[in-house]
Amino acid sequence: MGETAEYRIMIVDDHDMVRTGLKTYLMLEPKFEVCAEAGSGEEALKALETLEPDRLPHIILMDLMMPGMDGVETTRAVLTRWPGIRIVMLTSFLEDDKVVAAVEAGATSYVLKTVSAEELIYALNGAVRGMPVMTSDVSQALTRGLRQRNAQEADEGLTEREKEVLLLIAEGRSNKEIADELHISIKTVKTHVSNLLMKCELEDRTQLAVYAHRKGLVKPAGR
Repeated sequence: MGETAEYRIMIVDDHDMVRTGLKTYLMLEPKFEVCAEAGSGEEALKALETLEPDRLPHIILMDLMMPGMDGVETTRAVLTRWPGIRIVMLTSFLEDDKVVAAVEAGATSYVLKTVSAEELIYALNGAVRGMPVMTSDVSQALTRGLRQRNAQEADEGLTEREKEVLLLIAEGRSNKEIADELHISIKTVKTHVSNLLMKCELEDRTQLAVYAHRKGLVKPAGR
């Protein structure tokens, strides 16, 4: 099969059965050849070092959660040394922050292990062309993760006055009540609200209130 395969694949997963299953299936696809496999990030890097340049994988199917170096760390290390390799993250985890970390590390695609065989092949074909492939739930997780991180970063840019206004918004105060509390004009309050919406990349006061609660700016009742 190695003589006719168009693309070489390396499988990195700490579960033997997963690697065996993927390898067995990919053997049925003449376009792909499994050229190497590893049970950890460290093993993957050592294996890549031993391969001849013309035998390096075109794609790595990378598990996300592994002992030692996880998939994100391994992806960064691989792409630093071999930037031409495409990484397809294959995992059971859909947490927003994990999706963001994998994509920022350089993974071309993020695919759940629950996908069908056809969807996996589609992701591999996309990776060859450098085309990101994500299901709708993964895309939504990526969007949520990026928005949340942007909001957290924006919090660092808030002035003390803006934080005071944000807290009062979270308490349900009107612009007039905020103005009276802080001894500023209603026009100034409106300016602060506009700045908060822009900095936090939110759309309305309700979202600002939710954001303040999530950031722990509002003390629970009775405390």
